[in-house]
Amino acid sequence: MEKIWLKSYPQGVPAEISIAHVPSLVALFENACATFADKVAYISMDREMTYRQLDEQTKAFAGWLQSLGMKKGDRVALMMPNLLQYPVALFGTLRAGCVVVNCNPLYTPRELEHQLKDSGATVIVIVENFAHTLEQVIAHTAIKHVVVTPMGEMLGALKGMLVNLVVRHVKKLVPAWKIPGAIGFKSALATGQSRGWQPVALVRDDIAFLQYTGGTTGISKGAMLTHANIAANVMQAHAWIKPVVRDGEEFIITALPLYHIFALTANCLTFLMIGARNLLIANPRDIPGFVKEWAKYPVTVVTGVNTLFNALLNNPDFDKLDFSTMNVTLGGGMAVQGTVADRWIKVTGSALLQAYGLTETSPAATINPLDMKVFNGSIGLPISSTEVSIRDDYGHEVPMTQVGEICVRGPQVMKGYWQRPEETENVFYPDNFLRTGDVGYIDLQGYVFLVDRKKDMILVSGFNVYPNEVEEAVAMHPGVMDVAAIGVTDEHSGEAVKIFVVRKDPTITAKALIEHCRGLLTGYKIPKHVEFRDDLPRTNVGKILRRALKEGA
Repeated sequence: MEKIWLKSYPQGVPAEISIAHVPSLVALFENACATFADKVAYISMDREMTYRQLDEQTKAFAGWLQSLGMKKGDRVALMMPNLLQYPVALFGTLRAGCVVVNCNPLYTPRELEHQLKDSGATVIVIVENFAHTLEQVIAHTAIKHVVVTPMGEMLGALKGMLVNLVVRHVKKLVPAWKIPGAIGFKSALATGQSRGWQPVALVRDDIAFLQYTGGTTGISKGAMLTHANIAANVMQAHAWIKPVVRDGEEFIITALPLYHIFALTANCLTFLMIGARNLLIANPRDIPGFVKEWAKYPVTVVTGVNTLFNALLNNPDFDKLDFSTMNVTLGGGMAVQGTVADRWIKVTGSALLQAYGLTETSPAATINPLDMKVFNGSIGLPISSTEVSIRDDYGHEVPMTQVGEICVRGPQVMKGYWQRPEETENVFYPDNFLRTGDVGYIDLQGYVFLVDRKKDMILVSGFNVYPNEVEEAVAMHPGVMDVAAIGVTDEHSGEAVKIFVVRKDPTITAKALIEHCRGLLTGYKIPKHVEFRDDLPRTNVGKILRRALKEGA
């Protein structure tokens, strides 16, 4: 079938990219540090770090890892919000030849234990706010070395002391913890600096990240993203943005967590490659604080999810900001609502454009042209060296404008799932197209539109929630006989989790079930709505019909 979208590349964007000149992500990083040495790389709570300082600090962290005996391919877990410690630990881990395992700081002990055990990580860097979570599970994991860092550790003596005082004693955000042998971040850097760092020979097929996701179904599993996968996506994204950005001149604001694949590749890596300044927002839920930070700087690029843009627009001080420097606003992670996009361009003068991808595609697969002035509802065009195929349930490609499963092939598509060959085989067609589990179509101009999710995945504020995981947690309550989970429309988060419960104990309440889930699930996975029923609709073989529940919700 003719790929009409191949004719649709925006002006200045090549149809193909090459990473032949990029041996690894470390090479990209080192080139950026050398090219933009004296420019500011990151800003956190008014503290600046130049590319030269970033280079030195990451060498020190890599040296510390090597002093422990860490070898190429060993896994290092990172569990922290957007702080200066994160890029130092991230690039230091890669320079030591190790694999980064990003952990969501909001994980419950159960979720963290699964990820640490599954990845086999032996080192973890964690912010002290969440050390109590690690303390509960560390004995059941392979973790041997722990770095616990306070929020203010990289902010300088006075500022760091003040931040730590507020976090610990005013806001009381650090529950008591005790992990024997844990050391501080600066202590690790000092050891690494004294021991020195030896460069590691990396090849493009080496794994750079184990990025955990539910995939299209089931329990959280690690997508193996190689240096080639991520480097390709960085080069693809760079080719797309190059016509509208200036090397060494851009200022990007990063509120999305860097441990999430969207901000990791787009904000942390792509904009580092062009020497941008990156303003890190540690707590994006504090919208007034976010707006105050934005007001200090000439922001040119912002990325986010629909809920974040909506929250900013509803802040009374947001429209008072100076948007004269704005070049690019990119939304992803969840569908951008047309009403939000319309309000955004009216307030900022910058079009809110959608991109699409998933963890397994590193993540970008499609992006709208950045010179667009009108929101068109699509998720964009396939980016360079990327093919999108819409297929029916039998794997056959369907005609243009017909709805089917979105499938993607390109150099950014993952190597597979970590230690899960059967699940890897199930998610790929024989011709190497990845089955995304999302349903959509391509119009006659080549734009891809997302219609719905093929599976029953629930998308809460851009984060994937899988019904099986919610149902398993609810079913652990002794008063529950049967349960099904679906997503329902929510004006704040796009979707929210709703559970249908058949009670074993007739006295159990919705409040009790929600409280039960708080100890087992991250906040965004906790059911918001509970409906009790006498029975649940099922197929003739006994499977619960979630679709029937959704239609009646």
